[in-house]
Amino acid sequence: MERPIYKRVILKLSGEALAGQQGFGIDSETISSIAQQVKQVVELNVEVAIVVGGGNIWRGIAGSEKGIDRATADYMGMLATVMNSLALQDALETIDVPTRVQSSINMQQVAEPYIRRRAIRHLEKGRVVIFAAGTGNPYFSTDTTAALRAAEIEAEVILMAKNKVDGVYSADPFKDPSAIKYETLTYLEVLNKNLGVMDSTASSLCMDNNLPLIVFSITESGNIKRVVLGEKIGTIVKGSV
Repeated sequence: MERPIYKRVILKLSGEALAGQQGFGIDSETISSIAQQVKQVVELNVEVAIVVGGGNIWRGIAGSEKGIDRATADYMGMLATVMNSLALQDALETIDVPTRVQSSINMQQVAEPYIRRRAIRHLEKGRVVIFAAGTGNPYFSTDTTAALRAAEIEAEVILMAKNKVDGVYSADPFKDPSAIKYETLTYLEVLNKNLGVMDSTASSLCMDNNLPLIVFSITESGNIKRVVLGEKIGTIVKGSV
């Protein structure tokens, strides 16, 4: 009998994770693979909430660098996360995983408004909850959204799924062959060494609320399940080692 070590988790997906090899947009095979991995975890009776980025469609920071007002560019990025969330919801419900999308920006026709107690109730009923539109505020990343929502719904861990690397390295492993992969880190080390795991606001929020983070590769099928079952893959970031 497989026994998960977590009861409630937040899965953080980058927008790029949905793009597959094409690097932009939404790749149907990739999103179907991710949905299957999430289903494996749900079948273990683990409550799963998801925060997905929008970088495969639009990046707020990149837009502001091209002259668009930063707040406007960030709102555009939030709308991109809604598109990704709806695509992920469809992929999950196609394989019979009940799913709800909750948006921080009201758009009643396509998603529920984010309500903490309702989100928790959905999770308790075995539904996957996808948090869309970031925090609803500009200047905050979806990493910060994951940290905030994890604290709000009392998730035990944030699972940060990467599509290019299998953990946290001392440098970019694609540029520096001597880069060392860390097995464990503290949030202070992440901040002091500027390792770029997540932005400083998200790291501080996780540290202050004692929320562990596991960074791993999503490209290998079954990795989400392995992490939930307690296998030592990727890098664990905690308040203290």
